[in-house]
Amino acid sequence: MTTEDGGAATVPGGVLRDRDFRFLFYSTSLSQLGQQVSSLALPLVAVVTLTASEFEVGLLSALSTAAFLLIGLPAGVWVDRMRYRHVLVSSDLIRAAVLLTVPLAWWLGVLTVWQLYVVALLIGVFSVFFDVAYQSFLPRLVGRDHLVEGNAKLETVHSVAQLAGPVAAGQLIAWLTAPVALALDAIAMGLSALFVGRMRHRQPKPEPVPGSRLGTDIAEGLRFVLGNPLLRAIAGSTGLFNLAFAAYMAMLVFFLPREVGLGAHQIGIVFSVLGVGGLAGALATRRLTLWLGEGPAICWSVAATAPFALLMPAAGGEWSVWLGAAGLAVASFGMVVYNVTQVSFRQRLTPDRLLGRMNATMRFLVWGTQPVGALLGGLLGQLYGAEAALWIAAAAACVAFLPVTLSPLRSMRKLPDEQPASTAPSGP
Repeated sequence: MTTEDGGAATVPGGVLRDRDFRFLFYSTSLSQLGQQVSSLALPLVAVVTLTASEFEVGLLSALSTAAFLLIGLPAGVWVDRMRYRHVLVSSDLIRAAVLLTVPLAWWLGVLTVWQLYVVALLIGVFSVFFDVAYQSFLPRLVGRDHLVEGNAKLETVHSVAQLAGPVAAGQLIAWLTAPVALALDAIAMGLSALFVGRMRHRQPKPEPVPGSRLGTDIAEGLRFVLGNPLLRAIAGSTGLFNLAFAAYMAMLVFFLPREVGLGAHQIGIVFSVLGVGGLAGALATRRLTLWLGEGPAICWSVAATAPFALLMPAAGGEWSVWLGAAGLAVASFGMVVYNVTQVSFRQRLTPDRLLGRMNATMRFLVWGTQPVGALLGGLLGQLYGAEAALWIAAAAACVAFLPVTLSPLRSMRKLPDEQPASTAPSGP
């Protein structure tokens, strides 16, 4: 699929026929599976082992994504100055080492919620680097003509991880306790690094640009994103949705064990149902975009499915929680269709030299709302209870589609291709 200079060559049979993409696929599978384990195990360590409060759980969720606010913009500049493969390997190995400190501290009897805060923050920092690097690496591996297929394959990995990961995590936590489950997560991260290390693609070291400064390079990425009305609308909708969904998920982890009375294994199954919807969305994206058009698919995928998240707080007992889980599966379907379509468009639109900065800028704008949302969720839960917080967050998610729907995207069946750097907007 790729040549030594980073150009793409067509391989019959799809992107999985390419050896390097397969290794990225395997690496992402392990990394995503590990993240599913840690996303469930870390808050359960806080709730079950350390008896944390609603606000403490919300703060833990906020710190896990705070890195997008703290280093999101400079991370794009730094990634553009490094080889993507090296960034991926280093990020995996560092995350593995940090995760191992939790079971070690638990075994020694010195684990505290403050250590969980530090671990969540550091995992978030190196997840920023990993995510920016792999999204910037993908166009070099598969070529711009295969981005929808490549992103759909990787989103399928994410959905399968959502499907299998929480069930496995819940069972592991039930059998081995949450801290030990995090040790297995660390092993998965190490294997992910091993697969990336076996890739043959050798990206040339980016040449330094004379007179380049961190602030100037960050500003160029911001101008590129904010100066484009389509990217600006996508950033607005995604940021609003992530704000609401972060509040929702922070309180869902509290709501299910404390107010519904589910055990770790049952909670894992609830989270896995999201993966069913996500997997269906990944498989359906290409057909839906052909049927609806790319712009309308972005506009209506979340608008039509987000209201189903209201079913979970309506759950009055253990049996009805499964109806709420089915609603989350429908919402997950829409989220995946939205993500595959808009991420592929962003990658296709952006010149190679700006890919890292575009991805980091978008992550800063759209994922930077997650720590704020998680803190709001924790605060609402502390004041009014987890169920009320879920109602408020789900209602907010239902209006997140407005920025893209009020933009030209709603009538654009075919979205534009690469925007040359020389014609990129010069100001926001």
